[in-house]
Amino acid sequence: MEARTLKVIPYIIYIIVLQCSMFNAQSSMAQELDARVTVNHSQIESTRTEVFEALQQKLTDFLNDHKWTEIPFRENEKIQCNFNITVNGYNQDDNSFACSLLMNSSRPVYGSSYNTVAYAVNDGDFTFEFNEFDQLEYQPNQIDNNLVALLAFYAYVIIGMDLDTMALKGGTECLTIAEDIATAGESMGFPGWKAFGDMGNRSALLHDYMDGAMECMREFNYIYHRKGLDRMTEVPDSARATITDALELLHEANRAKNMTKVAQLFTEYKRDELVNIYEKKGTREEKDKAYEVLFAIDASQNSTWDKIKK
Repeated sequence: MEARTLKVIPYIIYIIVLQCSMFNAQSSMAQELDARVTVNHSQIESTRTEVFEALQQKLTDFLNDHKWTEIPFRENEKIQCNFNITVNGYNQDDNSFACSLLMNSSRPVYGSSYNTVAYAVNDGDFTFEFNEFDQLEYQPNQIDNNLVALLAFYAYVIIGMDLDTMALKGGTECLTIAEDIATAGESMGFPGWKAFGDMGNRSALLHDYMDGAMECMREFNYIYHRKGLDRMTEVPDSARATITDALELLHEANRAKNMTKVAQLFTEYKRDELVNIYEKKGTREEKDKAYEVLFAIDASQNSTWDKIKK
């Protein structure tokens, strides 16, 4: 609610306005996510599709109907996200699923109709057990279902990463909850939860992002979005210069921890956007700086980074 000056509003009127505003804010509060879930089971030879349809519907309801935080999101502020699940294996006898997940979330860029990806990941270890009649419930202090753990983990990561683009380390509370869920998930014996296993798995990526040595990555994430993209419509040259200066933080994050994939992941889901910021725009110094940093992080994308020089 916007600040008001008591001097120009009689106290009793102020109280009435305050109460009405609080009521309206509470009544318009919504869940945080607007998730679209698709379950692709074309690889599974089965004429019985009810379980896959039930899975898609229950995952959609679980993500969208649960209130994950106390943050007062309004209906038009819900975080847009996609969960594209491919079923690679399914055992009807024990209700086990071996899947891969392509997940991305986005947020609007201030002053434009453009939405930018806030986080994206390819999770090849999206495995769980599910029966079409299962009821999915999230109990923070009792996580004993891997599917619930996976969904809750990504819900908090999505919200936390979104908040990190809005305020410096603004998503700490949500990302810490996601870390706790990862710890609980590891005890269930399913893959993808070991923070010190595959450096590209879900837990390792979050662990590295939250590491104290990687605070430069979180600072970059905030500056890039809030002081860069959100100002691009109004003052494009200044915003581009801000992003260019901040790229050194991304470079520092890539050097901070040996083998970390956090900075590289950022360049993967921001690849086209980064090129668009500089292609046929900006100074030669800005282009050279951007190319130098991005090539150092992922040289395999050199054909893409070359476009920045144009």
